[in-house]
Amino acid sequence: MSQGQLPPTHKAVRWYPPSFDIRVVEEDIPKIEHPDDAIVKVKLAGLCGSDLHIYRGHGGIEKEHSCGHEFVGFVVKLGDNFRPKVEEDDDRPSLYGTLKVGDRVVAPFTVSCGECHVCRVGYTCRCPSGLLFGSPFLGGGQAQYVRVPLAGATLFSLESPQTISKTLSPENIKNINDASLLLLSDILPTGLFGAIQVLNHPKVKSVWGGKGWPGVFLPSSPSPLLPRGQGWGPVGICALVSLLELIWSVENTSNLYREFKYKIIAIDLLDSRRRKAEAVYERIQHPAKGRNGDVVVLGGDVDDLKGKVREWTGGVGCTAVLEAVGHADALELGVELVRVFGAVTSIGVHGAGQIPFTGRQLYNKNISFDFGRCPVRSMFPAAFEILVKRQDVFGEIGTESSLIDRITGLDEAPEMYRQFERGDVGKVLFDPWK
Repeated sequence: MSQGQLPPTHKAVRWYPPSFDIRVVEEDIPKIEHPDDAIVKVKLAGLCGSDLHIYRGHGGIEKEHSCGHEFVGFVVKLGDNFRPKVEEDDDRPSLYGTLKVGDRVVAPFTVSCGECHVCRVGYTCRCPSGLLFGSPFLGGGQAQYVRVPLAGATLFSLESPQTISKTLSPENIKNINDASLLLLSDILPTGLFGAIQVLNHPKVKSVWGGKGWPGVFLPSSPSPLLPRGQGWGPVGICALVSLLELIWSVENTSNLYREFKYKIIAIDLLDSRRRKAEAVYERIQHPAKGRNGDVVVLGGDVDDLKGKVREWTGGVGCTAVLEAVGHADALELGVELVRVFGAVTSIGVHGAGQIPFTGRQLYNKNISFDFGRCPVRSMFPAAFEILVKRQDVFGEIGTESSLIDRITGLDEAPEMYRQFERGDVGKVLFDPWK
């Protein structure tokens, strides 16, 4: 499809500084700027909790820009570097040789080259050539069209899912809707990333495996894993589902972990989000559910929460904390709840300028921290498998136990941002053509 066949302008959601100013505008349609570029016609775009940091004016950004970093759509234009490989030693990402106009694609929320050392070891979210969709540096997906730089290394083609994961095939995904697939842009890989960071931390493994830290004799009753977030919204739900899937998978394949007892405590101060977490857990069916542990959803008075955790852990504290929103209060509570030699994983974007604790506090408890952005491109295959497996949570829209609350048109974006910021609505998707 030539650029001349596309309209000169398109509809997009834009943020204006300093804060709380979202407008739907007509702007110039994106164009191919580099031979590695692709232009994607957006089928659906997502409203993410990370968008709220900029919306509230906490992102340190002073330049207006189009919004959104989650989208799924169809390729309508390709740069000149997309062509069949003609040399056997051409080791560029394979999509440069196979992607075609008309292919259905989903994009991670960051661009990556796939060729540098950082990308090759899997840290794609920190590629030196990387850009974030929906920022002053790159247009967002809450629009009718979006330009994708380095598209051969960034996009995933849904036409050949087996190239993403060998366990997937067109038959596996033929009944998975675009709304479900959009979750692969950010929140499902991010939730899985947090779950993996928690369960694979050496301090957690020392408890989970029952072997103990070298030279340390552990109590007979292990303390629970605690996925914790002030805002058990969409990312927190994805982390919860991922934690359960990982725990059940290990229980079924390893005698070492088969009898490990655990408790997952999901904390949120918003009643609507607690109800959602409870409904999701109730909906999930698995042979191992409830066999060795369970999920408890808590809210209310913070001092009461601390008392319950002390009671359940015999005063030891939680083996791990997964902070899923990027909020200083949540981090501070996590540090209080985690045990000595515990681990805290934070996967949310942090807007606060200061960390709410001191080095002495961390030293006195031997706490380990993992912070940072999820490398979605690398997490994509494993997240895709969970998406296929857990369509009971991710495949429906607007039900009590579904992750996605609603799909609206772009014209409703200002109101959806307001409602999402207040916690009145959960995961919202935009249909740019509605």
